[in-house]
Amino acid sequence: MALKSSSADGKTRSSVQIFIVFSLCCFFYILGAWQRSGFGKGDSIALEMTNSGADCNIVPSLNFETHHAGESSIVGASEAAKAKAFEPCDARYTDYTPCQDQRRAMTFPRDSMIYRERHCAPEKEKLHCLIPAPKGYVTPFSWPKSRDYVPYANAPYKALTVEKAIQNWIQYEGDVFRFPGGGTQFPQGADKYIDQLASVIPMENGTVRTALDTGCGVASWGAYLWSRNVRAMSFAPRDSHEAQVQFALERGVPAVIGVLGTIKLPYPTRAFDMAHCSRCLIPWGANDGMYLMEVDRVLRPGGYWILSGPPINWKTNYKAWQRPKEDLQEEQRKIEEVAKLLCWEKKYEHGEIAIWQKRVNDEACRSRQDDPRANFCKTDDTDDVWYKKMEACITPYPETSSSDEVAGGELQVFPDRLNAVPPRISSGSISGVTVDAYEDDNRQWKKHVKAYKRINSLLDTGRYRNIMDMNAGFGGFAAALESTKLWVMNVVPTIAEKNRLGVVYERGLIGIYHDWCEAFSTYPRTYDLIHANQLFSLYKNKCNAEDILLEMDRILRPEGAVLIRDDVDTLIKVKRIISGMRWDSKLVDHEDGPLVPEKVLIAVKQYWVTNSTSAH
Repeated sequence: MALKSSSADGKTRSSVQIFIVFSLCCFFYILGAWQRSGFGKGDSIALEMTNSGADCNIVPSLNFETHHAGESSIVGASEAAKAKAFEPCDARYTDYTPCQDQRRAMTFPRDSMIYRERHCAPEKEKLHCLIPAPKGYVTPFSWPKSRDYVPYANAPYKALTVEKAIQNWIQYEGDVFRFPGGGTQFPQGADKYIDQLASVIPMENGTVRTALDTGCGVASWGAYLWSRNVRAMSFAPRDSHEAQVQFALERGVPAVIGVLGTIKLPYPTRAFDMAHCSRCLIPWGANDGMYLMEVDRVLRPGGYWILSGPPINWKTNYKAWQRPKEDLQEEQRKIEEVAKLLCWEKKYEHGEIAIWQKRVNDEACRSRQDDPRANFCKTDDTDDVWYKKMEACITPYPETSSSDEVAGGELQVFPDRLNAVPPRISSGSISGVTVDAYEDDNRQWKKHVKAYKRINSLLDTGRYRNIMDMNAGFGGFAAALESTKLWVMNVVPTIAEKNRLGVVYERGLIGIYHDWCEAFSTYPRTYDLIHANQLFSLYKNKCNAEDILLEMDRILRPEGAVLIRDDVDTLIKVKRIISGMRWDSKLVDHEDGPLVPEKVLIAVKQYWVTNSTSAH
């Protein structure tokens, strides 16, 4: 009786075939070493090679044939023939941001900044081409030079040099933009401004590690916080001032396109140690204090909120701000009223700067329990924020058992908190996640990153500044890479089985929620390296892998690198797609050897620019 094979059987046989070939590859390599070494030396050489695991994972360059001979025989010519070649998009799409497209934005209401929120293209309007780099595009300067200089060709927009000419934001000098470190509210420079804040806020000892900058401009505040080991998540809308967020990322500073409008911010509750608005033009007292309540949601108990600019010190500045005294006075009254309702304590007001501190728990806020104006949010999941409407309600503190206990758990100072067990784990608030599982995850990622560094020796040299982890989990990849030379945008997919972004922030790392069926809120060419762990398995049957890969190509710089970790069958499908995307790629074994079904696909995006017909 003949046996009928199912598709599942076929896949199993395919995987088994590949594993056998992978094993033979390593076996014959070791055998060859033994034969070349002479009798009596082979055992020790073979053992050393086996223990190091280096044989089948050494990647001298990416200009090569497939490392495992079996892949070409299995994927081979028949699969390669099926590969789709992706053409370059038209030059007008050089800086295309699919979910913040200017033309589409103008069709939405301007009330409450709705038109500046995310509005993604429907399926039929998605581009299926490669976003080109502008002519003359070059690799950005390395940090810290990139903080102060950006090549003009990479973001050729001079509007801000005119608009902000007297405010010391940005200057055009020949073939580069220079960022003097100034800003509308810090004409003496960001460092002097931060010194003033640091006289109130403990920035030097690791207590304050994560910050949120609303309406960030070109993110000079975040750029100058770097030397104090504070990591700021900066955001600004894509508006009439061209390329604010693009400039921030070209400088090597974390930033996304975003706005406080009608949708909740894509960050977890109790994420940031500090939040900041420097003349960000957000109407903080409007909508019953809704925007301040959203800041309160993402601010950690004991965290700080800074407001500099209107309406602070309105009595002195109303003429310079060209606004009526009465309007500014009423605006500050509303802010103070909402801050009191939120139980924030005003710690400082001098000149145009005011600083409030959020209380550490609800015990200090008993008076508001009986205040009829205090509307508490009813949702059980305060981290469920993706495309959720913002509400004028107060996010309750987690329960505490004493008046001095920090709601949600006290954090260690940075860098100790990076590898300490986060409160969300130790308290058991993430269902099914134990302390042992978290610590095992940390060990695994240290091991993985060590293997990545063998594959790509440039990983921690400063060559890659802006790094993205598309499926970050607990942030183990970022924690293992932690360095002043780089930063990692830890993305937690909205469809992930468990919501771990709060843990990422408790470790002193930064990140964001996102659904990879849509485009990311950034400009093209803003990341130097992209890491994707089990992402394509996660999104299998959710959306098209081709769309995800084209989005990765959009946000990756020319000559940027990609590390994709997944099962071998998934990676072979991914490799077939990217063969038409002007990426050089190679499949390598798991660091534990060829019999492990999980593999790593490494790739480098070729350099090419608009109107070029071939990579060069």
